[in-house]
Amino acid sequence: MTLSKTLISATAVFALVAGAAFAGSHAAKNPDVGGAAMFADKNIIENAVNSADHTTLVAAVQAAGLVETLQGDGPFTVFAPTNAAFDALPEGTVDTLLKAENKDMLVKILTCHVVSADAMSMAIKGMIDDDNGKHPVPTVGGCTLQATYDGDMIMIEDEQGGVATVTIADVKQSNGVIHVIDKVLLPAK
Repeated sequence: MTLSKTLISATAVFALVAGAAFAGSHAAKNPDVGGAAMFADKNIIENAVNSADHTTLVAAVQAAGLVETLQGDGPFTVFAPTNAAFDALPEGTVDTLLKAENKDMLVKILTCHVVSADAMSMAIKGMIDDDNGKHPVPTVGGCTLQATYDGDMIMIEDEQGGVATVTIADVKQSNGVIHVIDKVLLPAK
């Protein structure tokens, strides 16, 4: 091997090692949610069950029979309302939705929080910019949400005009991403 080929090979190896070290040391760590670590190598359900702030959402997903779906390959973007968001609904709403006879409505509401894509916050902001400040977001439940942002805060408007703010963005999952929101999104009446 000639000296120039040796130098080129050594330079290439150094660049690969340095690049890998840089990527590893700068890989974004997932934020904790509900006092629990969120792991990018676990799926949406495996992470959500550990969040103390999402016990109502997890119970609703179980009652709706959506656990297997959200453990699937995806990719999914889930706008995940906190317990406080569910508590802000009119009194008795959650108990009513969790009844077996109301499963269809529960499924509709929950699937209006799920998008069939892996959309990180910067991508969402880019789509909003491309659409002059407001981007339509079709969900797997047939709802069309409207995404906007102000500074670093992304807002999601539901079909009834209610607006949720993303309070924790970009919680990477093995099958997508979770964005924690402060309001339950509702389909049109």
